Amino acid sequence: MTPFSFLCPTRILFGRGVRADAPRAIRALGTRIVLVASRSVGWRHALIAALAAEGAEVQVIHPEGEPSLPQLLSARAELAGFHAEAVVGLGGGSALDLGKALAALLPARGDILRHFEIVGSGAPLEAAPLPYIALPTTAGTGAEATKNAVIAIPEHQRKVSLRDDRMMAALAIVDPALTDDCPRPVTLASGLDAVTQVIEPYLCARANPLTDALCREAIFSGLSALVTLMDGEDPRARDALAQTSLFGGMALANAGLGAVHGLAGVVGGASAAPHGTICGQLLPGVLQANRQELRRLGRDTARFDAVAGWIAAALGGPEAEAFDTLEARIETWGLPRLGRFGLTPDSFEALAEAAKSSSSMKANPVDLSTAHLVALLARAA
Repeated sequence: MTPFSFLCPTRILFGRGVRADAPRAIRALGTRIVLVASRSVGWRHALIAALAAEGAEVQVIHPEGEPSLPQLLSARAELAGFHAEAVVGLGGGSALDLGKALAALLPARGDILRHFEIVGSGAPLEAAPLPYIALPTTAGTGAEATKNAVIAIPEHQRKVSLRDDRMMAALAIVDPALTDDCPRPVTLASGLDAVTQVIEPYLCARANPLTDALCREAIFSGLSALVTLMDGEDPRARDALAQTSLFGGMALANAGLGAVHGLAGVVGGASAAPHGTICGQLLPGVLQANRQELRRLGRDTARFDAVAGWIAAALGGPEAEAFDTLEARIETWGLPRLGRFGLTPDSFEALAEAAKSSSSMKANPVDLSTAHLVALLARAA
């Protein structure tokens, strides 16, 4: 049996209403709390008041758009004299990643860029991160259960990871009620990200028995939940999609991803396209390209066939056409194409070449050529 390891948050609270436990659980990890909270999350006011009632002092940072290095440096400078003891991320993936990066880098000294992959040397963190608590309000990135933070580096037009096993959350509080009534476009993009993040770890070159167990159930249940939510609000579907996102975070942290996320990092850095939109537009084409290339090489496609079966069961239609059906359904749901965000053909080859060096691409189940990747970008644009 192949050896494997598994890393996940120290403690996970999942279920409707578990946010009620957040103030006391956060206070147990420190008295000086940084709260990185999206402005759109009204519950932040209640959390701040409850933390104050528990005797905590709170300093709030509001993320602006997707997290970037300038934003990270600005927040770090603002917090220099606060002497934080713990960091809370409350919001979507942007708030969670910015909070996780701050927890990692507030104790750091010297040039922090060296700790980033690709644009730096990926140097290990010298000081232990502060305890990090994640409260997601969208069901998509699974950032509550990953050991990295994705940060845009505008100077390099790339999104890259800051990564360390110690960046895993001390506490993940996943209350699906926080995702209720999320706007339909956000639900669609983030939901497709969540589904992608249980499909890619199941198919990737580093899958293991525990990540397989997480992904098998979640591929069908997550996609079925998204189908339901595209027709209207449904608490049980919100619960299922939140669980899919959580399982996806744990799976990708321990197995890896693939070409969808390998391309998404460079496309996101070079355009204004939201991450979930990029993943949703790339997913059907990547699934087809990977399976076709495996067949050409005479390699086993049983896992791809299983994924096709789960997609067909969730969406309807014949299993043999499942990836085409997924692409058509995404189009019907109204996910924007990437050309609307400035992705143009003259950039495809450079983006494809840049994507080949990403950590996600290294886990793809088969080596896709630059020509393959260019064709995938053209299909999504």
